[in-house]
Amino acid sequence: MIKTIILFFIIFGIVVISHEFGHFLIGKRNGIRVVEFAVGMGPTLFSFQKGETKYSLKLLPIGGACMFDGEDGVMEENGEADEHTFLKANVWARIATVFAGPFFNFLLAFLFSLIIVAFNGSDRPVVQQIMEDSAAEEAGILAGDEIVRINGERILIYREVSLISAMNQGETLDIQIKRNGSLQNITIVPRYDTQDGRYYIGLRGAGEYLECNPAQVFQYGFYEVRYWVKATYKSLLMLFQGQATKDDVSGPIGIAQFVGDTYDEVKDYGVSSVIFTMMNIVILLSVNLGIMNLLPLPALDGGRLVFMFLEVIRGKPVSPEKEGLVHFAGLVVFMILMVFVMYNDIMKIIR
Repeated sequence: MIKTIILFFIIFGIVVISHEFGHFLIGKRNGIRVVEFAVGMGPTLFSFQKGETKYSLKLLPIGGACMFDGEDGVMEENGEADEHTFLKANVWARIATVFAGPFFNFLLAFLFSLIIVAFNGSDRPVVQQIMEDSAAEEAGILAGDEIVRINGERILIYREVSLISAMNQGETLDIQIKRNGSLQNITIVPRYDTQDGRYYIGLRGAGEYLECNPAQVFQYGFYEVRYWVKATYKSLLMLFQGQATKDDVSGPIGIAQFVGDTYDEVKDYGVSSVIFTMMNIVILLSVNLGIMNLLPLPALDGGRLVFMFLEVIRGKPVSPEKEGLVHFAGLVVFMILMVFVMYNDIMKIIR
């Protein structure tokens, strides 16, 4: 339990700090005054003042904040809106500052992906084994075939094939393969497995291992991030379409349990396996946080960007009071949602 908590704090801390540091760095570069840089939420455990910024560590490890002077129309100290307040900054400087948080999450994911690929290589989308009496066997796919596209979607690593298979709801798959240097098109109708309650294509294995040279490290590092972006937005799409349930959504408690369970599964394989597995979790969470924050919803970075692009189009900003009210309402909704998700996480543990 102690190791799980420590690992969770480290992982979540890295992801949150990278996000908030993006806001902080670009805001500072644009001359915007940072009032407080906080990791966590709730009561302050520790803080110190350096220059005009207060740095804080808070009790609840469920987020963080980079608070700018004048953000949401609220002024610090004497209430005067000078040139270093958020609202007085150029609109494009504010857009860059807000976008920098999610961007730094993607940058963190890319840096960690480079390390993983450099040490562990990657998985080319080459078929290793075919399950007997499966949809893939019936369609004529052979071991050694390279999967190029599925339903027009470019396939760059084998896990993308596994992702499409795992999320398939029985839809026909038009697969383009490369065999002996020539391209062929094959149609597969996945088969339903009543025992597992899901559809299978009928492929077995983890693709063809590729030990990457220096140039390929950057290439396949990008493919890694691309894969997690696809996994995230496809999961969100399934959630919005009602194909996922509340049990498929996790908050901090569920993530902590996932970290602990994953650690227990890999700890016997050595320290390096634990480190690389935890780095993969950082990539997953960082990409998730980046994408979630770019959704055009109130209180999120995406919601703030909507108002700023409206300002660009209109030539003048929306009233700070009205915008602040919208974001406050969104924050209330998200806090209620967070309570529900945490309650659901606890119920899943109890069950």
